[in-house]
Amino acid sequence: MSARIGVIGAGGWGTALSLLLHRNGHDVDLWEFFPEYAERMAALRRNPDFLPGVEIPEGLRITSDLGAAVRDKDALVFAVPSHVLRRVAVQVSGFGIGRYLVISAVKGIENETLLRMSEVLREAWAGLLQPDRIVALSGPSHAEEVSRGIPTAVVAASASEVSSRTVQDLFRGPSFRLYTSSDVIGVELGGALKNVIAIAAGISDGVGFGDNTKAALMTRGIAEISRLGEAMGAAPGTFSGLSGTGDLIVTCSSRHSRNRLVGEQIGSGRSLDEVLSGMKMVAEGVRTARSAMDLSRKHRVEMPITREVVEILFNGKDPRRAVAELMTREPKKES
Repeated sequence: MSARIGVIGAGGWGTALSLLLHRNGHDVDLWEFFPEYAERMAALRRNPDFLPGVEIPEGLRITSDLGAAVRDKDALVFAVPSHVLRRVAVQVSGFGIGRYLVISAVKGIENETLLRMSEVLREAWAGLLQPDRIVALSGPSHAEEVSRGIPTAVVAASASEVSSRTVQDLFRGPSFRLYTSSDVIGVELGGALKNVIAIAAGISDGVGFGDNTKAALMTRGIAEISRLGEAMGAAPGTFSGLSGTGDLIVTCSSRHSRNRLVGEQIGSGRSLDEVLSGMKMVAEGVRTARSAMDLSRKHRVEMPITREVVEILFNGKDPRRAVAELMTREPKKES
């Protein structure tokens, strides 16, 4: 059955999800913040800055009018950077949101509040939307591949099984498979925290370390993500699934990964400011690293890889020294 859907955020991921929903027969409006860029996208039928080489069909509407993207919709998909989600959500609330199904495709943890993205939406819309109408979408899913119909599997997580199954029906297609979950905490934490470990993997690549090093970082990375997740109420098994290990593998390994690229360039000797100034896309792991460290302290959970990433990114620590200190930590049993 066709639905009317507004996709909020025309970066690579928002555009890819819009294309997917359009192919599934839904009526889609894609919202871009900058009017001039929205006009350029509409004229070119491309997203040259964020998803080059992928055609946007004429039937998929592109707009910079937030009201047009939001009004009279059955569902809203948020695909904006995590640090602007709250501001955009407050703007959206002015158009009335009580009956919508809301899908968060945003991966991050708000720095100031340490809230997950669904919690940010709930707080921004206090009293306006039932929490069980919010669904978190996460998993190993690069926009570059989803937009081209490369087979992909992700997770839709919600407190409501009805809501997660509805999202499953909206998005599923020949090349896009969804599993449902009730563990919103675990799914959102896995999607956010793996970006920090991907920066560590990129640093390892940039320094010139090998596959053994990256495998160790990935394996111990998911261990510390799981420790924090369990302390925050997540189900342990979630982190061995698509939104945990699956997303970690692709983000640490792929040429499409912005977070791995940031780490690689820092490992090769560039400063964080130099790297970020040359990027149009957002590497969520940079902001999330600070939040992850704060959550580690708050919940008294040891996260040594995250700690070293923070030291390298924000305090100028030498990457080789950071790895040496990780390797020479007190021996312990694997857990």
